[in-house]
Amino acid sequence: MSKIFVTRRIPEMGLEMLRRAGHEVVVSEKNAALTREELLTALKVVPYDAVLCLLADKIDEEVFVAAPSAKIFANYAVGFDNIDVAAAKARGVWVTNTPGTSTNAVAEFTLTLLLAVAKRVVEADQFIRDGKYSGWVPMLFMGSELTGKTLGIVGLGRIGGRVAEIAQKGFGMKVIYSDIVRNEKAEEELGLHFHPMLETLLRESDFISLNVPLTDSTRHLINCERLAELKPTAILINTSRGPVIDEVALVETFKNKKIAGAGLDVYEFEPKLSEGLTFLPNVVLTPHIASATDFAREGMSRLAAENILAALAGKTPGNVLA
Repeated sequence: MSKIFVTRRIPEMGLEMLRRAGHEVVVSEKNAALTREELLTALKVVPYDAVLCLLADKIDEEVFVAAPSAKIFANYAVGFDNIDVAAAKARGVWVTNTPGTSTNAVAEFTLTLLLAVAKRVVEADQFIRDGKYSGWVPMLFMGSELTGKTLGIVGLGRIGGRVAEIAQKGFGMKVIYSDIVRNEKAEEELGLHFHPMLETLLRESDFISLNVPLTDSTRHLINCERLAELKPTAILINTSRGPVIDEVALVETFKNKKIAGAGLDVYEFEPKLSEGLTFLPNVVLTPHIASATDFAREGMSRLAAENILAALAGKTPGNVLA
């Protein structure tokens, strides 16, 4: 029987899979992310054979030292910027993620944010709750339509591709994209247009969806200079990773009324928000819930468990990063 530590409670599907396989599963009792000290202390209690971790857990050399018997760190996420993959590889520790499980959920939420900002739903809701509604007004909360507009997708991976499909087929939008790799198959199937220069995409787009992983090259990908390329009527949506946007530059852009709106589900200093962000009425803010559907989160739980079971059985997990 192997011992598995789970840094925070997740949907039971994956945990039950591990228990049915005869393993002991210890789940953190804290109903919040563990602090650095709490994580290190917890890992030293017993010699764990596997760790199921979350995005809020920074997994690096110090953590690997605290859990020397762990064969695998299974990240309950598609992204893995919280893990030092190189350090894990050097130690011969498996690192896995859960790709594909939340593709549709995040894509749908991306369009949800876009619609909420474009139609000014949150502003209108607050207007009603504040008791300001006195009847129909011809010019009240004028928004934007999506049909016929240009959506620029930055990063045409699984999620970006699904966003493109929904936007093109569901809303009749023109979709252009920028990526380090050209996807000619998607261009042919969906009529997408490739823009190798990000600046060109930003200038031509009515709406922009960020769907890139967080790497050294994508950190502050959207900075002061690139925000200046956007149309004054543009709307920016980010459901990828917070540090892809320089939030200080974003706040200044809004203060100067250089773009029309934004929808953010992730933040540069998460869970902290940059000063001034919450005072922008044309910015919709959500608490990192793009993948928060039963189907997606249970799928993540299942896949993380499958990765752990494979590693403990001496097999190569299906979603190996290191």
